[in-house]
Amino acid sequence: MAVPALAITGLAKAFDRPIVHDFDLQVAAGEFYALLGPNGAGKTTILRMVAGLLPPDAGRIDIFGIDALADPVGAKRLMAWVSDEPMVYDRLTPMEYLEFVAGLWQVEPARATRTAHELIDWLGLAPHADQLCGGFSKGMLQKVALAGALVHDPQLIILDEPLTGLDAGSARQVKDVLLEKVRQGGTVIMTTHILEVAERMAERIGVIAGGRLIAEGSLEQLRTRSGTDGTLEEIFLTLVAEDSKA
Repeated sequence: MAVPALAITGLAKAFDRPIVHDFDLQVAAGEFYALLGPNGAGKTTILRMVAGLLPPDAGRIDIFGIDALADPVGAKRLMAWVSDEPMVYDRLTPMEYLEFVAGLWQVEPARATRTAHELIDWLGLAPHADQLCGGFSKGMLQKVALAGALVHDPQLIILDEPLTGLDAGSARQVKDVLLEKVRQGGTVIMTTHILEVAERMAERIGVIAGGRLIAEGSLEQLRTRSGTDGTLEEIFLTLVAEDSKA
């Protein structure tokens, strides 16, 4: 049996109140998985725990069979995290930033330079490769942050609302890069409030409400589960409404 890219078992987290409750999830290697839910459902909290940015109160997280809580560095070498607020050094150019990040991951310099150029071309950043990031728009910063996340060639890419604030052209470039990574065998897990994006790109979709996974499957499976033969937006609203009444 193939080892899943991500396996979550019994995950829990509370702040002033419980946010995530006994959460289980498996995502197969090579899959594009979208995680959907209303505001406050726990999506970002779950992904931050997977990325090692937030310690869980309980549960287990495995990245390609590596216990991420027992061996966080080993797990992080296999994955990348991209938040909705890009964090890039203003005083570096995109090329300098990618070479800096690659150095942190101990990527061989010649390979790092080659990969950095490929990513910059892929994301349409070539005209700005030697300009300081401090003057960039949010869309350009998001593309630089994505390139930085991909420069060590991670097998699992985790993105929290990566298309927020992007214009149509930038969003298309980011989507194309993510789909190409999946075609190459990579795994993508993404949260988004743009349901049309999840409908077009994801092979499987998970719906979260109240810190729990209330439905999961392909678009057709979710249609069957919800009894709604409509768009993902209609399916999503039906599932969340049903859960709130339960």
